[in-house]
Amino acid sequence: MSVSTAAAPATLCGLLPVLGRDVTVPVVTGGEVAYAALDYAASAPALQRVWDDVAAYAPYYGSVHRGAGHLSQLSTDLFENARRTVAGFLDCRESDQVVFTRSTTDSLNLLARALPAGCEVLVFETEHHAALLPWQGAGVTVLDAPRTPRQAVETLERALADRDPHGPALVCVTGASNVTGELWPVRELAAAAHAHGARIVLDAAQLAPHHPVSVRDLDVDWVAFSGHKLYAPFGSGVLAGRADWLTTAEPYLAGGGASRRVTRREDGGVDVEWHESAARHEAGSPNVIGAHAIASACRALTDTGWDALVAREQHLIARLRAGLAEVPQVRVLSLFGDDAPRVGVLSFVVDGWNGSHFAAALSAEYGIGVRDGLFCAHPLVRVLLGGDPRTEGGCGAPEAAPGERSLNAVRVSFGAGTPDEHVERFVDAVRELVRDGARWRYRTEDGRCVPVREQA
Repeated sequence: MSVSTAAAPATLCGLLPVLGRDVTVPVVTGGEVAYAALDYAASAPALQRVWDDVAAYAPYYGSVHRGAGHLSQLSTDLFENARRTVAGFLDCRESDQVVFTRSTTDSLNLLARALPAGCEVLVFETEHHAALLPWQGAGVTVLDAPRTPRQAVETLERALADRDPHGPALVCVTGASNVTGELWPVRELAAAAHAHGARIVLDAAQLAPHHPVSVRDLDVDWVAFSGHKLYAPFGSGVLAGRADWLTTAEPYLAGGGASRRVTRREDGGVDVEWHESAARHEAGSPNVIGAHAIASACRALTDTGWDALVAREQHLIARLRAGLAEVPQVRVLSLFGDDAPRVGVLSFVVDGWNGSHFAAALSAEYGIGVRDGLFCAHPLVRVLLGGDPRTEGGCGAPEAAPGERSLNAVRVSFGAGTPDEHVERFVDAVRELVRDGARWRYRTEDGRCVPVREQA
């Protein structure tokens, strides 16, 4: 792999230039090609602006909070300013807390630890594992996959009607599916939850990079998202929302920063007075660079303008869907149907191809990076695929549970830094692979489909 020093033309960089736009990668047929990064739903590349902001701060890095030195005070101001920037980006209420975490997964696990005793949790089977799995210690009701947005609201309303209205309850729902890209009716689900005395947390990992997210407008109680999907891959995430459950819960991690006062008892133990602010759940040395990077990404997206970002992404989605529609062997996966609004995330299967084989060929022969498998949303993908025979063939699929067939799919995803040319290359490559087949032989190695090192 090599990186050229020449800057890419502005017309090739999407609306917001990202790192990696000038990277070239080898292909098995010889030579190198410009890499087409189409796996934004897993981790988006860093915005050039984010990288520049981090680099500008790096020489001034210091410990956050309690330090008397100039760099420590500067870093503390930077960290707390990042908190305020994120609160503005999410249109938080004045009483809300913004807690910096490691990721969406970390944020939702934190909230799971803060649930009051006896709290019921309702979650659709269509959720990413980060939103489906953290609640195992509570009373969990997993709801069937809806086939329309209206059905999602009706399903939730029926489930909520059966619960004790006096006990605490939490609904967890995605804003945009990490498998289909489809937008969920968050505002309507929040209204249903609140009408039945429940609260709601929004998994905005896939929504926040593509659409504005307003805590007030959606009327959600909490929002969780990841920096690495918001063009800020520096190890930070966010949980933002109501303070009461967070303030009364035991700290997510025990340690310095979370504690306000610690005293030694005569029996040899210690007494701890915990902070009531967001610091209560931010023990240890905060990731100031990660928080600064998220804030930088929030400012970049806001400054560019959501109308322009959404309009351009919808143009790319339309081009992608039109191109795939011309290949009858391709079936695009969807819960809500072709007309459902969506972000730049799309999954599909191809007649006669296993998803791992197809993704490997896109990478090895065309320099195009996509994702294959079940996308950490196993129940949802199995609902969408069923026993579709088009998932069979090539290199093998992920191991199935007893009594199930092996299933997987291919996912393509993009965002503000994606040039039109990458989507065009992808559509052309899909068409060519389906028509002509792979030009190379592949085998399974360490669970992955890879090209053989020497072509026979």
